[in-house]
Amino acid sequence: MDFLLDFGFYGVLGVLLLVFLASAIKILREYERAVVFTLGRFTGVKGPGLIIIIPVIQQLVRVDMRVKVLDVPSQDVISRDNVSVRVNAVIYFRVMDAERATIQVENFMQATSELAQTTLRSVLGKHELDEMLSERDTLNRDIQELLDAQTDTWGIKVSNVEIKHVDVNESMIRAIAQQAEAERERRAKVINAQGEAQAAEQLLEAAQLMSKDPGAMQLRYLSSLNIIAAEKNSTIIFPFPMELASLIPGLTTAKPPK
Repeated sequence: MDFLLDFGFYGVLGVLLLVFLASAIKILREYERAVVFTLGRFTGVKGPGLIIIIPVIQQLVRVDMRVKVLDVPSQDVISRDNVSVRVNAVIYFRVMDAERATIQVENFMQATSELAQTTLRSVLGKHELDEMLSERDTLNRDIQELLDAQTDTWGIKVSNVEIKHVDVNESMIRAIAQQAEAERERRAKVINAQGEAQAAEQLLEAAQLMSKDPGAMQLRYLSSLNIIAAEKNSTIIFPFPMELASLIPGLTTAKPPK
């Protein structure tokens, strides 16, 4: 009977010891840190690897130090030119200071998500629709800098922000298409006008150059006749310039018959 009592006592003691060791010994992965509190007061950050705490006296909070991807829900944004759009984004961030991420904010994931939503609306509301569609890199950088500055007190580093979609209603899409078509027509007309202006300048320069030498003008005249004769199978009558007669010997000195 005494043996059974002793065996039961030691058995219970062994079970309590195993429970104590299971509560005292913690293993943290390479990307984890443990924020340790002793009687409610912060006493340090431990890990990774094997750590030992005092059960009941000490508690720990595990913090994941890997890069996290946060999908920001679609936000209704009114641009500076009064266009209503829906915009969503994705944010990449990581915890740099496990102590501040645990003590300074209750839930850093939710806090970062809420802050990202308000920052997204605030930044995009200062820009026009064309800028949202064509200057995403600049907008991404502006949002990232604002978020990083505000989350720094929480020990969080926002490394990247990407705007995924800018959704516009159908009527606005048609208006944008018409605007793009009008812009293409305007550019075509400008390019055509610039080409005509350059051609006119070249023609004026050529005319000024040929006016300095009458022989060059006559050669150009003969060249034009040659081109027309090759293209048109017909008889064409041109007035004979008197200046050309001076180039033919004996034509101007010949006497009329009596």
